[in-house]
Amino acid sequence: MPKSEDSALPAWRHRLYEIVFEAETPAGRAFDITLLGVILASVAVVLAESVPELRAVHGELFHAIEWGFTALFTVEYLLRLLAVRRPLAWARSFFGVIDLLAVLPTWLALVLPGAQTLLVLRALRLLRIFRIFKLAAFLSEANLLLAALVASRRKIFVFLGTVLLLVLVLGSLIYLVEGEAAGFVSIPRSMYWAIVTLTTVGYGDLAPQSGLGRFVASIVMLLGYSILAVPTGIFTGELLAAARRRGISTQACPSCGAEGHDLDARHCKFCGAKL
Repeated sequence: MPKSEDSALPAWRHRLYEIVFEAETPAGRAFDITLLGVILASVAVVLAESVPELRAVHGELFHAIEWGFTALFTVEYLLRLLAVRRPLAWARSFFGVIDLLAVLPTWLALVLPGAQTLLVLRALRLLRIFRIFKLAAFLSEANLLLAALVASRRKIFVFLGTVLLLVLVLGSLIYLVEGEAAGFVSIPRSMYWAIVTLTTVGYGDLAPQSGLGRFVASIVMLLGYSILAVPTGIFTGELLAAARRRGISTQACPSCGAEGHDLDARHCKFCGAKL
């Protein structure tokens, strides 16, 4: 927080900010590490509660513990809103939304039974570990992947549109060839078969019976292998482009295997070996 904003806050709010937001101070680091432990415990309780045998024996205990975690996270969320100078801006930020999702499912479960299952979203709060333990390099790589995904979104959208049209054609074709006697009772059900076959999943709940149907299925399987490579190529191309825009080479050091060198680098900045 800038010093000009620090001076506008009461001392207690500034101290509260250091504890709940700053991982550099001893108090803030201790708070964040404790918070990670509580998050892990909360997720473990949610997972354990989903096991029927455990829920039958310890259901009430799990319920009480879950409400205890919810109360803690609710208080923490309110403290974060109180500590920052612009609460609404923080609430709309990435971590602000994630922190809200940590407490919302339990309260929603009061009116929407089953909503507490969404409490596993609390695991997303573990992303704070990158900030707490100063793993900034990992965040930089995550930003690179995100930039590649955003840059490739239009190409991926066109690709998915093409695949959907192909699924419609193939589903209609297998419906015409096999018909209801083989289980292809409708075009939507036949499209489901086309998706399963095209993606090489192959559940086996639907299978062509005639020779012509099996020939069509063979063509679909072969198409699947080629189609699955397309989004990979699109994303890889955008990833390389994003790396160049960032000014980082994708070349690994032949000596130590380290990556992240500048585009014009001639020697490894980690071990000094020639690239």
